[in-house]
Formats: sequence, C-alpha cells, structure tokens
Amino acid sequence: MQVRLVLLLLVAAQTAVAELPDSSEHGFTTVHKVVIDAPRAAVYAAAVHEVGKWWSDAHTISGDAGRMSINAVPQGCFCEMLGDTAGIVHLTVTFTSPGVLLRMTGALGPLGVMGVNGNMLWEFADSDDATAVKFTYVVGGYRPGGLEEVAPAVDFVIGEALARLRAYVETGDANNID
Repeated sequence: MQVRLVLLLLVAAQTAVAELPDSSEHGFTTVHKVVIDAPRAAVYAAAVHEVGKWWSDAHTISGDAGRMSINAVPQGCFCEMLGDTAGIVHLTVTFTSPGVLLRMTGALGPLGVMGVNGNMLWEFADSDDATAVKFTYVVGGYRPGGLEEVAPAVDFVIGEALARLRAYVETGDANNID
C-alpha cells in the first residue's frame, strides 16, 4: 500500500502543479492546476456530468465512484448514493457558471465528521487549444489535534482527482495517469 501511495504521489507530481500554500491548526488551502488537451466545454462536461467515471473508488464511502453525481445548480448536490434511500452529501453547489466555474461548499469525505467547513472551486479557462483547470479547496474549523496534520492527505486526494480527470478526458481511462 505504501509503494502504491508513493507511486501515486510521484505521478501526481508529474501531471499537475500542486500547492499547499497555507496550513495551520485552524485550516488549510490546497491548489492544483493542470492543462487538459481538450476544449473547455468538453472538460467542464466531463468534470461535472461524468464525475462518477473519473473520481477514485478509493475516495468514496461505497467504494464505487459510479455512485457519485453532481447536480450543478445552486443548492445542487455533489452526492453519493448508497442505496434506494441512503446516500451522502459530500458538498453542496453554491455557485455555478457553466464552463467557467463551479463552487461547492462543505466538508469532503472524512472531513464531514469533523467540525470543519470548506469551499471548493473548480475553475476552467481556455489555454491555447486546451483547457486550464484549477481545483482550490479552502478548509477551516476545528479538529482535535488541529487541521494541519490532515492537510497533506486532503491535498493528495484533490491532486489525484484532478490528475484522474485529465487522464479520463484525454484517454478515456481515469486510471491512465501519465
């Protein structure tokens, strides 16, 4: 497992620009950027409407990313269905400008059981014949022992997600991280 994690970290470092510009006991900011070789409309559509095809199974409650969806309207849900009437709201959509920006608010994954909240921005911009994508997640609040120690793990998940999106759009296979 540790070997896989090291390999994923190396791969993520090669495919994305990552930054953990701020981290303290009360919160942190993580920023990841990539350029995806596809038109902005296609990248946005894949990111938002096909999240279950590129999000990692390892970063879900159910173990199946295919259960993930985003309803990209104000108060929409970045949700994971766990059964007919069971599920989890990972984040709530708080701003959308289709093709340009998606802002979601909440505590992603295990942060949801802590006294924290965050804002995640997905930004999409033209970059020559490609699309520049930037994921930013700003988290603050309370966690016994502080938030500083969980920041690297959250940073890794966000970086991996963006690398998987890039791989999915460019190759059709989210696991094909180069």
